[in-house]
Parts: sequence; structure tokens; C-alpha cells
Amino acid sequence: MSNLHLDTIREAYQKIRNFVRKTPLIHSTYLSELCGNKVYLKLENLQLTNAFKIRGALNSMLNLNTEEKTKGIVTASSGNHAQGIALAARYLNIPAKIVIPKNISEAKLYKIMQYNVTVIQEGEFDEIEQKARTLSTQEGLTYISPYNDLNIIEGQGTIALEIYEDLKDVDVILVPIGGGGLISGIAFASKALNSDIKVIGVQTKGASTMYNSWKTGKIIEVEEFATIAEGLSGGLEPGAITFDIIQNNVDQIVLVDEESVKKAIQLLWELEGQIVEGAGAVVVAFLLENPQKFRNKNIVAVISGGNITESLLKKIITES
Repeated sequence: MSNLHLDTIREAYQKIRNFVRKTPLIHSTYLSELCGNKVYLKLENLQLTNAFKIRGALNSMLNLNTEEKTKGIVTASSGNHAQGIALAARYLNIPAKIVIPKNISEAKLYKIMQYNVTVIQEGEFDEIEQKARTLSTQEGLTYISPYNDLNIIEGQGTIALEIYEDLKDVDVILVPIGGGGLISGIAFASKALNSDIKVIGVQTKGASTMYNSWKTGKIIEVEEFATIAEGLSGGLEPGAITFDIIQNNVDQIVLVDEESVKKAIQLLWELEGQIVEGAGAVVVAFLLENPQKFRNKNIVAVISGGNITESLLKKIITES
């Protein structure tokens, strides 16, 4: 954590900004009226590959040396990080191998397969990181973690720079959490810009490893189960650098119910015209469950991704 600085996040932004989109920060009239606040949505679902992951992937791969770029990289991902790595590999002409779980969503698998990368599909969410690390050792490839990587964290932290550029008086930022790369970067950068900003992380009960580890004060193994926010699933590596950053910079971590996430997906589609996956909708689910938690505040909800199958989206809309 000692090597993470606001200046390095700013440097990361200068490196990646010509590759990525500056995503919109839009005001939500419905959520603002519901909560008695001004609620804004940071639409990373409109980012390249429809998720924030391209930011960290690019920053990490741009920092490889010549030998590492030539040999190539390997990573593990449930989907969005894989797409970010695959697109970055195309931009930078770096060979890439990606280990994905057997039960990855059809939408994410289809998108990953559009790129010229080697895809290895085996194991569960909590097994693919070790498989990728083994390949790294066996084949001399550079392993890029979806979250446990300083360059990844710095890249994701560029979202905070964009938020602050558009809304100087932000009071609260709500961020989805899986392995913690996104919230680590956003929380560190936000606190460096304004120490009064509150950062709250959101998970579902089915993907609650960070929540339970945070409450315990150390990284622990948690038995996770199927969740509509599958992008947040997976355990934490021992010694993950995200954990300490979160302990020092995140004000609270909360859990939301599956039904609330479905309602959030429906709301975002019907009222905001946004296609949002479960992992990206958890922050709005939190507002739906806790509309009175904040009053007269400027709240930013980071909508981290929009990779949801058309069939699942239709099912949620028609059944809700």
C-alpha cells in the first residue's frame, strides 16, 4: 500500500485516457426524490467492453517491460476483467491467456471469444486464480490479477478522478466489491482528493468474502453461493493488497438481497435506459433498501458493468 499515491493514479490516467472513454456522470431524478438527496450514476457500463475493467488492464499492461510484453500475460477472470485484458492485449499487441470459470455467463463468454486470446475454461470461481498462477510459473508468463495488483488498482482509481472533475462536492460514493480492485482505487483517490468523502462498498450475500473478511479484520475463506451479481464472486488471495487499502480507506461494507438487485436492474432499465448487470446494480439496490440512510447529500453510485444476457434482462423485467 505504501506505493499507492494520488500522483501514480494521475499518471495512470494520462497513460490510459487516449484508450478509454470518460464515462458520463448522470443525475437520477427518481433515486434523488426517493432518497431525499442528489443521486448521480457513474456509468461504467458504457465503458469499452461495457465495464470498468479496461482501465486497470491497460494500465497494468502498459507498465510491462519489453520482455514481459513479448512473452505475454496470463490472467483469471469471471468475465469483465477478461474482456478488459483481451481488448488491452489487442491494442498493445501482447499475447494473452485467460482462465475463466466453467459457469461464466453466456454474454461474457461470447464477448471474450471475439478477441484473439487463448481461453482456458475450467474450475469454479475460487479455483481459476490458482490455475492462472500455475500457468504463469510453468510458461514464464506475467500473471495479472483482476484485483491484487497495484497497477490494476491505480487504473481503476482513475474513475474517482473523473467523478471529482464532474462533481467537486460529492459526499458519498457507493462502489460494488468483488476482490476489491475497483473500490481500493476509488477509495484511496477519493480520500486523497477530499478526506470527508464517505466510501461504501456493496456486495450480495452470495458473494460476501470481502464483507466477512472486513468485519473479521483479516482475510478469511467464505462459502459463497450463486448470486445474480456473479461478477463479485470469488475468494481473496492470502495477503491481497486490496484488503489493507480497504481497511484504511473504506468507511463501510454492506450486503444487499438478491431481489433488491433484480429491482435495481429493472429500475435502471425502465427509468434510466441503462443495461446493467447484477454486479453493477448492487449500489442502486443498496439505495432501494436504505432510502433514508443519507439526507441532503450528493451521492455517486458507480455502475460498474453492463454485461448481462438479453434473456436474463427480459426475465427480470417481466417478472419484477
